Amino acid sequence: MSFFKQLFEQQNNDNGFKPAPSVTGYFGTVKPDPNFNAQNDAAKLKKAIETKGVDEATIVEVIAKRSNAQRQQIKAAYQQSAGKALAADLKKALKSDFEEVVLALLMTPPEYDAFEMKRAMKGIGTNEAVLNEILGTRSNKEITALKNTYKEVYGELLEENIKSDVKGDLETTLLTLCKATRSEDSNIDDAAAKSEAKALFEAGENRIGTVCSVLIDILTNRSEAQLYKIFQYYGQLSKDSLAKDLEGELHGSFEDCLMTLVKGALNKPAYFAERLHLAMKGLGTNTDTLTRIIVSRSEIDLLKIMQEYKRMYGKSLQEDILKETSGDYEKIMMTLCGTP
Repeated sequence: MSFFKQLFEQQNNDNGFKPAPSVTGYFGTVKPDPNFNAQNDAAKLKKAIETKGVDEATIVEVIAKRSNAQRQQIKAAYQQSAGKALAADLKKALKSDFEEVVLALLMTPPEYDAFEMKRAMKGIGTNEAVLNEILGTRSNKEITALKNTYKEVYGELLEENIKSDVKGDLETTLLTLCKATRSEDSNIDDAAAKSEAKALFEAGENRIGTVCSVLIDILTNRSEAQLYKIFQYYGQLSKDSLAKDLEGELHGSFEDCLMTLVKGALNKPAYFAERLHLAMKGLGTNTDTLTRIIVSRSEIDLLKIMQEYKRMYGKSLQEDILKETSGDYEKIMMTLCGTP
């Protein structure tokens, strides 16, 4: 299905990507513990790790019910009292998906983004969907922090690694996003939106190559508010000619990258809800995606993602997590979703 055909179907479908209502407030599920004591938590974790068979319940209780800033203080307190790194001790004590989540929660957000980007490009083959998800949904500030951390931790430039792993239009798009210069202005330039909708429409009348360059330029540089206005005007110009011209021309990871930018502009929580749904759909569960989204959005907009999930799929995110996961991994995921 072509890029624009998908876009129009999403906008015209009640369960699809409706624009997110503008609401201010805190929409994370994880909140700072008001009675926090880093030394006490460090001692609890040490005891849990040293308990025969490991006390996973205490690890969930401490790690998943503290804010990221509090976890950084626990790490420092543990290092001071035990003389060892908390992450290293937990890595030895835990295993499988549960270990992955706990270690992810101990990283700062830029460290975790850097870790996921590095892992996506490690070894044979590249997981382009992860690159698209992270670079396509983070703010300029978050991308700058990610690049700096990537260089500090891995001694390499993120852009250079992308260049060696990705080619073509996808490489161009990701490298443009890496610049972290995209407009974040909430004011809309109505005349510019009309003009750029027309440019997209006219590009489709000519050659596909032109369409790609126009698409990349607009989607990687305009603010999300501006993009939404452009899509509205484009919809007035044509319902199918560009879709028809693009049919079969945009596909795979490049299409996924552009759709990430489009869906992010329309409704970012709905984009993440869809990613979570796909991670649990069919045979087997993609726990990497499940972990990454729930951990990285737990102090940003996970409440909104859960609302969109219910609207789009008619059941709660927690219902599907209970159905698709088990054991300590299930417990920590449910705790991160705000389940007592």
